[in-house]
This record gives sequence, C-alpha cells and structure tokens, in this order.
Amino acid sequence: MSPRARAAVLVSGNGSNLQALLDASAAPDFPAEVVLVASNLPTAFALERARQAGVETLVLEHRAFASRDEFETRLAAELEARRVDLVCLAGFMRLLGPTFLRRFPRKVLNIHPALLPAFPGLHGPRQALAHGVKLAGCTVHLVDEGTDTGPIVAQAAVPVEDGDDETALAARILVQEHKLYPLALRLFAEGRLQVDGRRVRARGAAVAEGLALRNPGV
Repeated sequence: MSPRARAAVLVSGNGSNLQALLDASAAPDFPAEVVLVASNLPTAFALERARQAGVETLVLEHRAFASRDEFETRLAAELEARRVDLVCLAGFMRLLGPTFLRRFPRKVLNIHPALLPAFPGLHGPRQALAHGVKLAGCTVHLVDEGTDTGPIVAQAAVPVEDGDDETALAARILVQEHKLYPLALRLFAEGRLQVDGRRVRARGAAVAEGLALRNPGV
C-alpha cells in the first residue's frame, strides 16, 4: 500500500468541514491523513476538534507578525517541517498570497459555500438569496492568488426553497460540503486530478466518483 498523503488543515472557526475531513481520514484506506491543524486564532473550536482526534495543533496569530509575508513565510515553514504534502482550507479566514502559494503550488484546496464563479467572497448563501437563484451549492477549488478564483475541482448543488433564509440555505449547503470535501480530497491525494488551464479532470477510476462529486446525495 502506498504511504498516505500528509495533509494540513487551516482553520479559523468552528471547523465542521475539518470534522468531515478528520472522520474520512480516520479510515485506514483513505489516501490522506490529517497530520496538522493550524489556526490563526487561538479561540477556534476547530482546534479542540483536532485535539479530540489526536491530531497535532498549531496556533500562529497573524496579528503577531509585522506583515502578511512574514506570517505566510512562518506558516509555510511550519508545514514544510512536518513534511506536509497538501493543504486544505476549512473556514480559514485569511487570504493566502504568493509567499505561501509558491511553496505549495497547486497543492491547496478550499471549499466555498456557493457555485463558483458566482458569489465569491463572504456570505455566499446570502448573495444567492439576494440574486434570486433557484440553485445554490458549494465548490471545492484549487487556491490561487485571487478570491475564490482558482480552478474548480468539484461542485454540489442544492435547491433554493421559497421559505429559505440565509441560515436555512447555509445549513442545507453545509450538508453537501461535508460530503464533497472528503471526496475531493480523496481524488487530490490519489493524484487523480489533471489540471488543464481552468479545467480540472478526474482520471481513471475517478469517473464514477466524479459523477457523485458533481452532486453527491441530492
């Protein structure tokens, strides 16, 4: 059996998507293991989730650094010291710039609660409701230097109901996030994603999984 990919998860808040990744990686046949959970906020509940799972935690408060470059240089060095192969953002409320991304080229995944390229940035469900769309959802994408602009790996859609408010829609999307992120991480860790410009294709046996990735469980 090939050694599992070593993943770090960056968090700033509650960490429900982190929990989905921790649960998935607890299976011995999952191709990635979460070896580090790092946060820019010491109060993030996600850190407690990591501790309960027996995963190492790290707090680097961004305000303690003189610049974003200094923060990202230290963060990248900490991940490299732990031989991290890939990085997942799970509610990490900091934009990563070139200093970090050049150390992990095309090795950073993010999940966003909207069907990108629509509604990037904050409050995806609120934006969806304001625009009156009939379908909302979530997207896993590779991270680039823009705001939610990287190549799309996978998406899942949910219907927008007539009585939805932001809380109800966000909760329905979150159910799909917890399914989508581990599936995307599996493909990523197994090296089955082929990036061609803005298009990301899943190779080989990923075809059947890719169908589920587009809309798992809906």
